[in-house]
Amino acid sequence: MRVVQDGYLFALAPILAAILGWYLGFLVPAVVFLLLGAFVLFFFRDPHREIPEDPSAIVSPADGKVVGVKPEGTGSRVSIFLSVFDVHVNRAPVGGRIERCEHRPGKFLLAFDDRASVENEQVVFKIGDITFSLIAGLVARRIIPWKKEGDLVRKGDRIALIRFGSRVDLLLPDDCLVLVSRGDRVRAGSSVLARRGGVE
Repeated sequence: MRVVQDGYLFALAPILAAILGWYLGFLVPAVVFLLLGAFVLFFFRDPHREIPEDPSAIVSPADGKVVGVKPEGTGSRVSIFLSVFDVHVNRAPVGGRIERCEHRPGKFLLAFDDRASVENEQVVFKIGDITFSLIAGLVARRIIPWKKEGDLVRKGDRIALIRFGSRVDLLLPDDCLVLVSRGDRVRAGSSVLARRGGVE
């Protein structure tokens, strides 16, 4: 299983504590620390994804549960909530040049609260006419972009990491047909959220 480098750094302390506890005979704490280290590695997993080749497909930038699909301006907003059990590696929903990668400081409201879209700490990406925001939640306190303004990306490329629970909002223009509904589960890079031209 591929793991993001941050995962090894965060897992090191509990694994070392588990080894020390085992050596000193504190078996229960050792097992607890070992399980904690295993969960950290699980959280930072970065699985392979099959990216749809359909040029009209717009894929999910995040793993998680769709918590909102609503009109926004002339287009639509799709909101995805990531729990601590979801993969937190974010991917480009479309290919193209990153025109914007903007950090916006803010609050740390619960990520499933609609106010989080506006008030929370976030990083906003823009690729062509697609804008999406990686939003920190109550637990997530850091968003780490792996790409910057001017970079060229392909659809499904890894672009960022959000540490722990969070939210991603995707703004779609009016020529897109949204294919997901509230409550759907999606996977970054492989789940098709919408198609251009209004074609299913």
